[in-house]
Amino acid sequence: MSDKIIPITPINRRSANITEGKSRAPNRSMYYGMGYQEGDFVKPMIGVANGHSTITPCNSGLQKLADAAVEGLQEAGGNPQVFGVPTISDGMAMGTEGMKYSLVSREVIADCIETCVQGQWMDGVLVIGGCDKNMPGGLMGMLRANVPSIYVYGGTILPGKWKGEDLNIVSVFEAVGQNAAGKMSDQELKDIEQHAIPGSGSCGGMYTANTMSSAFEALGISLPYSSTMANVHEEKVRSAKDSARVLVEAVKKDLKPRDIVTRRSIENAVAVIMATGGSTNAVLHFLAIAHAAGVEWTIDDFERIRQRTPVLCDLKPSGRALAVDLHTAGGIPQVMKILLNAGLLHGDCLTISGQTVAEVLKDVPDAPPEQSVIHTIENAMYKQGHLAILKGNLSPEGAVAKITGLKNPVMTGPARVFDDEQSALQAILDGKIKAGDVMVLRYLGPKGGPGMPEMLAPTGALIGAGLGESVGLITDGRFSGGTWGMVVGHVAPEAAAGGNIAFIREGDSITIDSHQLLLQLNVSDAELAERKKGWQAPAPRYTRGVQAKFAFNASSASKGAVLDLY
Repeated sequence: MSDKIIPITPINRRSANITEGKSRAPNRSMYYGMGYQEGDFVKPMIGVANGHSTITPCNSGLQKLADAAVEGLQEAGGNPQVFGVPTISDGMAMGTEGMKYSLVSREVIADCIETCVQGQWMDGVLVIGGCDKNMPGGLMGMLRANVPSIYVYGGTILPGKWKGEDLNIVSVFEAVGQNAAGKMSDQELKDIEQHAIPGSGSCGGMYTANTMSSAFEALGISLPYSSTMANVHEEKVRSAKDSARVLVEAVKKDLKPRDIVTRRSIENAVAVIMATGGSTNAVLHFLAIAHAAGVEWTIDDFERIRQRTPVLCDLKPSGRALAVDLHTAGGIPQVMKILLNAGLLHGDCLTISGQTVAEVLKDVPDAPPEQSVIHTIENAMYKQGHLAILKGNLSPEGAVAKITGLKNPVMTGPARVFDDEQSALQAILDGKIKAGDVMVLRYLGPKGGPGMPEMLAPTGALIGAGLGESVGLITDGRFSGGTWGMVVGHVAPEAAAGGNIAFIREGDSITIDSHQLLLQLNVSDAELAERKKGWQAPAPRYTRGVQAKFAFNASSASKGAVLDLY
């Protein structure tokens, strides 16, 4: 083989490292062992971060997408290098100790992608994922490595069917509450459990996975229409292959994630999250994504975008339709075109195809065809967005409330205090929580959980028991994207860091007021100061391994719970 040094251009910048003379012969030898030919070393080395696993339906249908991406890369003149990334199933882990590993997995996924891309000095990376943390973890890794990158979402699930009604994973959690309240038989609960998940794909409403995929499409880091496709449909395979071809062109142009993920493009993504009624988790994840991108972005920016962006889509959990219905109605491009025409999007933001947002949306109709999922600005579901940032003496750094679907997002009631999720859930199932109560679930934040577990089990039980609008729930933990009701999460500072949520006592009066953006413990400053005397942080729940590392390094939820905020 020739020892000629190949000029380093964007398309062979990294592969050039294995062609620079005799000193690189051992590197080349290992590639020959995998079937490479001499001519392959001038092709771009493109990573395929494959999240396929049989852990969860969200990821069980990803291998066919990875195969299509590999084929597309090869046809476009790239050398695909496949490596694995892990996932945790939020739906399966919910309500268990395993749920504390969900947010941790976001960081592990980001670390895996950064490590493989940088360690193998790849020219680009295509990331494939399905479950909730796959998306933010994947994009954070892409932004850290900052080589040309594209995200391929695994696709949503089709609805389950039972007695002529559509089902999804949240149906099961709410059925548990109905069963405990005597409103549903054991057999009916079993029927819903067995029919809610009909196959592969991510949870079907505008829950966290579909929220993040929609936001990535709005960011421009995924292809148009790809975020609402169903995993089982052939168009999702074609989209994965198209994504590979687009990525090779991005490598040629040296178009990197940090060229695409800017403050203005994050504003676009958050506007789409508000317009579609997306998950509270998007707040946490976009704080972390902005941090990875080096973009100035704070929790108050979400409130700024919320106040100017209407909710346009009638989607679960607080609405009626599923992601597959949104896709049929015109998908995220139709939502974006409505926002663009209203001056609520930045049309000049760059996308992975090299086109601007305005260019991508040029041929999308100004108004959706006759349907009931996507509304116009004039006929919006709500005039302002649904993810409100509440502050007050319980959350001076901010907390997140999802306020759509509520008749009156204001209440004051007595505190019912729990230091763990399981005892709170049992109290609901035992009928000990009454209308007007404000449940407090604490020591569940980034450090205290650790890992900030989601509270879908208790919130689903409240909905099932008919208490969704009459019982408040505040926590320094998180909520599932499938949660709705009088709930406030991400309370910061958290209890384990000495936040005021740690000093609430049973029966204290608490006010949740989404109109005034207020979360308030109604005791005097003097009384609160007295309660704080002598307080010490509890001993860490884990002293070894990934959970101990997460608890030690995690920033506040108001900063995205990132691990590298030094």
